[in-house]
Amino acid sequence: MVTVALVGPDGAGKTTIGRRLETALPMPVKYIYMGVNADASNYMLPTTRLIHFVKRKLGAKPDTHGPRDPNQTRQRPKSAVKRVLKNVKSTFNLLNRLTEEWYRQGVAWYYQKRGYVVLFDRHFFSDYYSYDIANSNTERTMLQRIHGFVLKHLYPRPNLLIYLDAPAEVLLARKGEGTIPILEERRKAYMQMRDLVPHFAMLDATQPEDVVTQNAVAIIRQHYKR
Repeated sequence: MVTVALVGPDGAGKTTIGRRLETALPMPVKYIYMGVNADASNYMLPTTRLIHFVKRKLGAKPDTHGPRDPNQTRQRPKSAVKRVLKNVKSTFNLLNRLTEEWYRQGVAWYYQKRGYVVLFDRHFFSDYYSYDIANSNTERTMLQRIHGFVLKHLYPRPNLLIYLDAPAEVLLARKGEGTIPILEERRKAYMQMRDLVPHFAMLDATQPEDVVTQNAVAIIRQHYKR
């Protein structure tokens, strides 16, 4: 059975449309969140739940953002001990992230075998493409390169990718996160997915939710019949 990913910048309406598609499609559908926001995840490893629980207990704010801005620079700790601790923490985070990504893919495979259309809200490949995979002016760390290699060469891509597009001004007004230049860069990055997945479709996310849902249903049904 096929996998379908709804992708787009924050504010495009991925979750809203995804939840509507669960009941709008005439075939059995399994919705799986495939992003980094632990608060939005409907499937999560116990280790990720524990990390999320500890962070919240320590006062961390809810994680509602995707991968960080690739142009954002981070200061390197001056202390050798702090650098070692940071490297250990980064390595652990990468191992947990990779395990989490493969766990959710395993859940997708399970439901595919049972005859479901698996509907992804976001997808790790598209979310991390600009950060850990694509060549850019931003220097990637070794851990980013490892993560990018796995996503590019080993991690399964969705059969059908539906990109929900909207002008940066609309996205900013809806979510109030990021800036116009950053949102425009993310729009361009999602457009690059056209040549990187088996099937790509773009929908105007500024239309009413009913219209976007109906158009998405038509695209998925056509692909399903093929």
